[in-house]
Amino acid sequence: MPEIGVLILGGGEATRLPGKLELAAGDLPMIARVLRNVSSGRETFISCKATFAAGLDDALAVPMVVDRWLRRGPLAGMMSTMARMRSPWIFAVAGDAPLLDSGFVEWLASRAEPGDEALVPVRDRDGQRQLEPLAALYDRLAFLREGLPVLRSGRGMLGLVVDRLRAHLVAVDELDAFANVNTPHDYEGLRARLEAGGRSTS
Repeated sequence: MPEIGVLILGGGEATRLPGKLELAAGDLPMIARVLRNVSSGRETFISCKATFAAGLDDALAVPMVVDRWLRRGPLAGMMSTMARMRSPWIFAVAGDAPLLDSGFVEWLASRAEPGDEALVPVRDRDGQRQLEPLAALYDRLAFLREGLPVLRSGRGMLGLVVDRLRAHLVAVDELDAFANVNTPHDYEGLRARLEAGGRSTS
């Protein structure tokens, strides 16, 4: 697979846990831990709605792109940011997923087949198939091509873009690494997992 860049999504509203990306995740603020885990010398951008607190802003030494379309979900941030990036493939990751790492990016890339425009993890959760579009690899130009019509339609659902792409769904085990931090309870669970040694299978 050609060169892979990283797009970290840090522009969510976080109404249930305000300021969550600045909370400690081990030895670093959450979004800084995500940056350390997945950037690994790759072209890396952060999608955001504004700057972070001064000290954290200085620590996030990568370009940041403010969403062009407000309140349109992660798709808007991905479109705004991918338009500024140059890597042919982009790993999109939520800023509140501090247990994913570069090893997962490489593992996912190794599953690529000719003609793929996206590699999206899929797992079984409580008997239901669940896609993980915010831990996925995307052909940047294909994503921009198919994402714009979805945004223009007034919808903004990332899943609609995945449906338009030649998406390769890659089965994965149930990993704690996919857990997002959305509530105080989620955050306490993250702290417990970090104290226990990071991610684990379940």
